[in-house]
Amino acid sequence: MAKILVLVEINQDKDITKPSSQVLKASRQIANKTNSSLTCVVLGANIDTLRIKEQAGLCGVDKVILINDSQLENYNSDIFTQAFIKVIKTESPDYIFGNNSLIGMDLFPAASFHTNGGLVMDCSDIHLDNETLFVTKTMYSNKVTAKLKFKNEHKPKLITFRPNTLMSEETPRKEPEVVNETLNIDSNLIKQKVKEIIKSKTKEVSLTEASSIISGGRAMGNWDNYKILFETAELINAAVGASRAAVDSGYAPHSMQVGQTGKTVSPQLYIACGISGAIQHFAGMGSSKVIVAINKDPNAPIFKKCDYGIVDDLFKVVPILKEELKKLLGKECAGASKS
Repeated sequence: MAKILVLVEINQDKDITKPSSQVLKASRQIANKTNSSLTCVVLGANIDTLRIKEQAGLCGVDKVILINDSQLENYNSDIFTQAFIKVIKTESPDYIFGNNSLIGMDLFPAASFHTNGGLVMDCSDIHLDNETLFVTKTMYSNKVTAKLKFKNEHKPKLITFRPNTLMSEETPRKEPEVVNETLNIDSNLIKQKVKEIIKSKTKEVSLTEASSIISGGRAMGNWDNYKILFETAELINAAVGASRAAVDSGYAPHSMQVGQTGKTVSPQLYIACGISGAIQHFAGMGSSKVIVAINKDPNAPIFKKCDYGIVDDLFKVVPILKEELKKLLGKECAGASKS
């Protein structure tokens, strides 16, 4: 029997993240087709074992490997890499899946190096054809869609998936076995030391997990003007992003940046406000299901890539959009300014 191992990520509330749930459900489908077992590994601190077991069971997981240690409270590449590689060598999986998150982009190349496994990152789809595994991903700033094949004899096969791109079917609930492992690491291999973690003062929807995103570009003018985007986003539980031009101008923090040098997102709805649509920005959001552009420049490149376009001043359009959403949804927004 083949083995599938999924690296699961948890959020600040110690719950399995939405992108990890998507990967688990897609992995369950592959496991069913290949007669494989599905195991997930969870690395963290102060984790509620029963809650993780319940959430993993809803995704069709057979076994949960849990390493619950205070040293895993904050991400440290050296510590997490050692823990991940230890699990891989113990389990000897045929397939290793995970998110194309900051953690996944760090750990999976290391895992590929230590296992000599084949690695493809930032994939948007996976399927089997006569027992041969194929993955789909975009390349060259979303200009090309590539379909890649793994050699059957290659083991392990490592894949990371872009969040919100895997549309998986509902999976039957399981009662997974939970195996608690200890964190045995070589302290001599720890070269990094985390001195301080500065967390956001506000608890906002994660850009990489959000099903809807509203982003502002240089046309926002200043940080205070982002208030209208936050108020509108609150009505539809959306995240707020920014273009590199806005970040470089000092209007928004880098944590909000969407694009080639920021976060890569794939929401169901992406609303670009005052964003010209440079290829670097499109590289980070081009896989969005529906793109809406608001820009007063009719020649802005974004209009060649969007599904719906509004040629007008965002400061006229967004307030109207906010009011219409309030009427439609019967909601009021708190309107608190973010800081």
